[in-house]
Amino acid sequence: MDSLVIIAGLGNPGRQYEGTRHNVGFDVIDILYDRYDFSSPKRFGKSQVVTGRIGDRRVVMAKPMTYMNLSGEAVRELVDFYKADAESSLIVINDDIDLEPGRLRIRLKGSAGGHNGLKSIIQHLGTQNFIRIRVGVGGKPAPDADLANHVLGHPGKADREAIGDAESRAADAVEMILAEGPDRAMTRYNVK
Repeated sequence: MDSLVIIAGLGNPGRQYEGTRHNVGFDVIDILYDRYDFSSPKRFGKSQVVTGRIGDRRVVMAKPMTYMNLSGEAVRELVDFYKADAESSLIVINDDIDLEPGRLRIRLKGSAGGHNGLKSIIQHLGTQNFIRIRVGVGGKPAPDADLANHVLGHPGKADREAIGDAESRAADAVEMILAEGPDRAMTRYNVK
């Protein structure tokens, strides 16, 4: 089984967004870059990509450079170029405010759940059926707090540590999905 897998970590380009809750997808891609002997990232269309192997699987790891709300444009471009089947060959990694910091949830399909990056991908692919790894970043501090400020903000020390641990486990989950399939990864990582 040597089909190519596209791994897209969602985030926003630019220094001001580094380390924010919304950029956990980029952070997980960086962890995977560091674990494997990939070439330097290159610009491909609307994404920054590297290609290589994780185990015996060929992968394209991508950071869409479109900003979060237009992530679907970049992901669709990659799916089309590589003639990939999104339902079996796409893994999307994103932040999730409905999960407490440090929690992971792997799903094979589902709605966007209010996440604009996922909403864009679903819209551009025309399907909700693709693997996603959701990394918990915690909800707004107060019901009337601004959501954009929350997701574009930097977490405090305790949350940062929990999120950093979850990012590392999300990279582990990608490896398990590639090696053993998503069902095994869901059993392992979808725990409290």
